[in-house]
Parts: sequence; structure tokens; C-alpha cells
Amino acid sequence: MKRIILAFCLMAMACPVLAQELYVNTEPASNMATGSLGIRVENQGYFTPTYKNRSTIEAMYGVSRHLMVHGSAYMSDYYSSNQHFEGGSVYAKYRFLSIDTVQRHFRGAFFAKLSSINNPIVNREITLEGDNSGAQGGVIFTQLLHKLALSGSVSYLRAFNNSGGYEVPADRVRNAVAYTLSGGYLLLPRNYRDYKQVNLNLYCELLGKTNPGHGESYLDVAPALQLIFNSTCRLDFSYRTPIYSDMQRNSKNMYLIRLEYNFFNL
Repeated sequence: MKRIILAFCLMAMACPVLAQELYVNTEPASNMATGSLGIRVENQGYFTPTYKNRSTIEAMYGVSRHLMVHGSAYMSDYYSSNQHFEGGSVYAKYRFLSIDTVQRHFRGAFFAKLSSINNPIVNREITLEGDNSGAQGGVIFTQLLHKLALSGSVSYLRAFNNSGGYEVPADRVRNAVAYTLSGGYLLLPRNYRDYKQVNLNLYCELLGKTNPGHGESYLDVAPALQLIFNSTCRLDFSYRTPIYSDMQRNSKNMYLIRLEYNFFNL
């Protein structure tokens, strides 16, 4: 088993034979190893004007070296006084480009996401992670340079009416463009000996979104810290805050905590 290679504003990890980037707020162009299963439990939320939080359970599977799929379920109290089940989403990523050399690679992938959510539509940001039913499609490119990885993506989102009879209001948007730029760095271990060493990765990610034709946009910066244990278990911490923002949304000034465990060679 080989090990994890990541970067200062982005990151990369080395698993069995393939290097794989493990960003906190975004997905890389690389895929999980074929036959691998990952389980994530995540909580994110904000503290003002009152504390609200959302929990996510996600399963990921490496179908082949080119294709991986995700399935997620969401629960939050964003739109009610108590936690309630909000719906789910499915995600697929197809890697179409791989240029690999020693401790370096450049990869490209297409991705698509569909969600079905049963919340009222009150914000102007389109997000498929518990807020909006809709579809998303885009492209990702990731460059790994030894311990540094850089990745960028651009995608288009289309909002549908939410389940439960919640329609998109006339003054809300149905279309959005999202863009990300991420970097990560493998801080520890300085010298790799075996896969049981704890990895410490630092990240910085830029997360942006625009509502075309409505003059609304935001750009957040999201520093993150990641620990990886025994090459199978990872623990993520992140906090995103606006560089600029004129869009009504839940995602402003939000923490994220995630625990993930991976099962290889199933």
C-alpha cells in the first residue's frame, strides 16, 4: 500500500498504487480505487443569528478506475425548530484524462449530481446538499506535484421545485454557476516509512457561486485541517468565511466536521 500525498491550498493522497487527492470542501478529478467503499458522517452549521446544523451520511464506491458514485442523505434544523430528514442526492464522476509520472499527475473528470429535497425554498443560493432539488454538471482538473496538489472546477446548477409541494418562488433563481480553486499540502510525516503513519494535511479552498442575470455572487475562503489514520480513516475540520458576498444563503460563516472510513478491495 502506498500513501498519502497532499498540498498547501490543496491536497493529494497516495493510496495503494494510485495517488488520490482528498480535499475537504471539494472533489478532485481522481477517483477512489476500484472496488473500494467509503462511508462519511458529516456535520456542518453556523452560530448566528442562532445555532443551526446539518448532518449528512454519505456512501462512496469506486466502480472502476474511471468511474465512482456517491449517495447522500441529509438531516437538519435549518428550516424548522427540530432536526428532520430533508432528502438525498446521487453523484457520479467520470475521469477522462490521466497523465501520470513519478510523484506527479494531471487529471480531468466530468461530474454530475441530482438531488431531491423537501425543504421550503427561502434562500437565493442553489445548493443540492439539503436545500434545493436540482441537477448539477461540471468539469474538474487536478494537478499533483509531489506533496502539493492544485485543483479547480466549474459547474452549472439548475434548481427544480422541491418535494412536498415547495415550488421555486418567482423572485428566486433557477440557474447558477459554481467555481472552486483548491490547494493542499502534506505537512506530516516529513519522511514516509509505512502506511500506519498519521498524515497531517493543510488546505485552503476558494468556493464561489454566481446567479447569472441577477447580479448576485459570493466567494468564500475555506482553510481546512485533515488527519489520516492507518490509510483508511480520515478526520476533517474546516471553516468557510466570505471574501465577498451579496447572496442570501446558509453557507456563509459555516464550520464543517467530517469522519470518513474506507474499505479497500471489496
